[in-house]
Amino acid sequence: MMKAADRSPNSRQPDGRASFGDAVIRALAIGPDSSPAERTIEITTIGRRSGIPRRVEVWLHRVDGRWYLTGMPVPRSWYANLRANPRFVVHLKQGVRVDLPATAEPVDEQTRRLVITAVLELQNRPDVAARVGRRQTFDEWFARSPLVEVVFDDEQLRIRPLNENQEMNSHAPKLDQ
Repeated sequence: MMKAADRSPNSRQPDGRASFGDAVIRALAIGPDSSPAERTIEITTIGRRSGIPRRVEVWLHRVDGRWYLTGMPVPRSWYANLRANPRFVVHLKQGVRVDLPATAEPVDEQTRRLVITAVLELQNRPDVAARVGRRQTFDEWFARSPLVEVVFDDEQLRIRPLNENQEMNSHAPKLDQ
C-alpha cells in the first residue's frame, strides 16, 4: 500500500500522465452525486481501551470544501476511539489505494447543523434510501450522531476549493463533488 509520504502529492510522472496527487484529489472529490462506493473509505483508529489499531469501513462526506466522518445516530467505536486519540489513518479505496494520515477535529454547533443537513439530503437518493431503511430525522442525527472533521496531515489536502464543474443543491449546504 502506498503511503502519502512516499510521493509528493503534486508530482507529475515523466510522461505527463496523472500524478499520485491527481488520483488522490479525484478520490477525495466526492459530492452529492457520488455513489455509496465512491464515499466508502476505511479508517484505522487506535482502540481507546486496548491501544490496538482498529480498521473499520465508513463513509466520507465533503461539505463546503472540508471532509467529515459521521454515521447513524447510534454509538460508534470509531468515534469513541477518535475522541480518545484523534490521530488516525484514512485508507482510500476508489481510484487509488493510499493511506493518508489525519487528525479528527471536533466541530462546533453551526458546522454540525450544516454537515448533518447535507448528509441527510442524501436520503433523497434512491440508492442511499435503500441502504438506510427508515428515514432519519434531523433532530435524531443532531442529538446523537458521531461527527468529526477530517484534517489531513498533507496541507495540500486540507481544504480544496470548489471547482466550476460542481453542481450544488440551492436549498441545501454545499455537499461538494
